[in-house]
Amino acid sequence: MHAGWIPPQFQDRREAGRLLARRLAADLQGEGLVIGLARGGVVVAAEVARTLGWPLDAVAVRKVGHPVQPEYAIGAVTPDGDTMLRDVAGLSDEQLRQAVETARAQASELDRRLHATRPARSPAGRTCVLVDDGLATGATMVAAVRWARAAGAGSVAVAVPLDLLGQEADATLSLLAPPEMMAVGAWYRDFQQVSDEQVVELLDAAAAAR
Repeated sequence: MHAGWIPPQFQDRREAGRLLARRLAADLQGEGLVIGLARGGVVVAAEVARTLGWPLDAVAVRKVGHPVQPEYAIGAVTPDGDTMLRDVAGLSDEQLRQAVETARAQASELDRRLHATRPARSPAGRTCVLVDDGLATGATMVAAVRWARAAGAGSVAVAVPLDLLGQEADATLSLLAPPEMMAVGAWYRDFQQVSDEQVVELLDAAAAAR
């Protein structure tokens, strides 16, 4: 065990979602819409939606990769929402344009796959709770919040197991707000990749339950 090691706080995304839902249930009244950030956030969001009895959907948010180091995110986009950019010093307008276009194309393709058989639910005029499995830089969540506002959501709340954001939304609820995030996956015992098929299955199961 090395210095600074922190034991996982959640067994998996489902457990995190159940714990998050218990906190939310006391504060949210009426009916709104739970939207998970695809892909991993949808697993957490499914548990929240099940507990609240609210409908579930997913928003396809993709990171904008650095032109030289694609694994390093300089921002995030949704298929038809605003672009959130950060740390773009030294990049030309053309480099930024290409990076954003690539990410938006990926977001559009992911959105097409997730909503191939079931149309996306509109957040217009509704209380919208955006859920992810954790926020490190916050880029994808900021993009999602702006997307929900642009779509006419009545109010936008962010709910996550781990949070370093605390801005943009009307309200933010997190179970943990550690001073050092490290990798989000470090706080989970099981943090396997989530496939498109798993997301679609969760959306279908939530719709069938209603």
